[in-house]
Amino acid sequence: MKFLGIDVGTGGSRALVIDAAGRITSSATVEHVPFASPYTGWAEQDPRDWWRASTLAIREVLSKEKTEEIGAVGLSGQMHGSVLLDKRDEVLRPSIIWCDQRTDSQCGSLTKEIGAERLIELTCNPALTGFTLPKMLWVRECEPQLWREVHAVLLPKDYVRLRLSGDKATDVADASGTLLFDVAERKWSEEMLSATEIDLRLLPRVYESPEVTGVLSKAGAEATGLRAGTPMVAGGGDQAAGAIGMGIVRSGTVSATIGTSGVVFAASDKPSLDPKGRVHTFCHAVPGRWHVMGVTQGAGLSLRWFRDQFGAGIQVGGDSYDRLTEEAAHAPAGSDGLLWAPYLMGERTPHLDPHARAALVGLTASHTRAHVVRAILEGVAFSLRDAFEIFKELNLPVEEVRLGGGGARSRLWRQIQADIYGREVKTVAAEEGAAYGAALLAGVAAGAWPSVDAACDAVVRIASTIEPDTESVNLLDRQYQKFVKIYPGMRQIMR
Repeated sequence: MKFLGIDVGTGGSRALVIDAAGRITSSATVEHVPFASPYTGWAEQDPRDWWRASTLAIREVLSKEKTEEIGAVGLSGQMHGSVLLDKRDEVLRPSIIWCDQRTDSQCGSLTKEIGAERLIELTCNPALTGFTLPKMLWVRECEPQLWREVHAVLLPKDYVRLRLSGDKATDVADASGTLLFDVAERKWSEEMLSATEIDLRLLPRVYESPEVTGVLSKAGAEATGLRAGTPMVAGGGDQAAGAIGMGIVRSGTVSATIGTSGVVFAASDKPSLDPKGRVHTFCHAVPGRWHVMGVTQGAGLSLRWFRDQFGAGIQVGGDSYDRLTEEAAHAPAGSDGLLWAPYLMGERTPHLDPHARAALVGLTASHTRAHVVRAILEGVAFSLRDAFEIFKELNLPVEEVRLGGGGARSRLWRQIQADIYGREVKTVAAEEGAAYGAALLAGVAAGAWPSVDAACDAVVRIASTIEPDTESVNLLDRQYQKFVKIYPGMRQIMR
């Protein structure tokens, strides 16, 4: 028996198949149309494009597999997006996705009306512009005629689930990022629904991540080539599913993942609250567990932005990420004093400020492009270190750090992270992101492993270890002390 995992990301949809030993037997990624940003801070995608990319990716992997061997399908995807559907389950407008910052007013109103402390008591989190509820309120206030047509609200991966099986369902980890979920009790919050006048009937049914939510429909089978009746498994939001794929299931093991955004993720046996709301507390994809995570909005996005805007070199086709990081290796640790604050899309941890803006600080005539690229790599790691500092403040144990995402593929970026965190860092052998975690969850649901813990123990293996360089650690620690002064110093200018 084999298991299919699907990850509906920001840049593309990925499908992969694993066998009962956790080995990847096929995989494919199909890119999405880049998200639209018609105004500063806005970010929207068409859910129907996610479905297009998902079906193509599934068909590509199935061209190398026997369809009848696929025993279950697990889903993951970008969190917080709002997919608004009418009574025929047709998409009403582009989805406002995770990095959109337009809802500052709605967040302010929620905080004022419910109270900052009460919000954290009810949902374990503050009102943030990235979350789903403020987006729903924005549509209700700014597009009232359209809002009257809304009959269902789904998260991104769950729109793909709907197209595959006809079921409106989600999981506890993804639901945790809506601001409508009682994270401690793992259910929709009646008080939040009442306070915001949101009808519970708009929301999907919630499951634990390894639970079956339905089976593949005839229409889903025709669109993908999968077998009708194949069990569909709840899965998890991309961060929780990605953590499963890296074995981050028990307290003490922490991941630092650099994708479009950057996340520092720690599992816990109980909801660990930050009274200031600087880090998120969500349900984990492991039943009965939670996780705490700090989020940097513009992590890998920073390097992609530089590549797309300034990366064209003498080589035909411009610069790849590999060429940029190779160039950055020629600059010294600390980038000769140059600093990058990666706030291209506002910032969550620790500033909770949609108005935060990126800054390149300390530029001189002697700096080269290599210095700038290295400063970007270091600036992203400095921003992730902010989350480690909060974990220390909250007494969350950090015994082992595992790296994931695109930032883990670069030898230089791995070393930079080890030096900035001041810790040994590790990578895992099959760092395939959230799709791999979704496939493992599908395997647990199908009985290939008795639990999520057992699945991770059986298949997750350490591939490499990097030790911090003492001299660089000391230098970059001094740079970090300067980095943390950038945001307070520029806050008024940014606004």
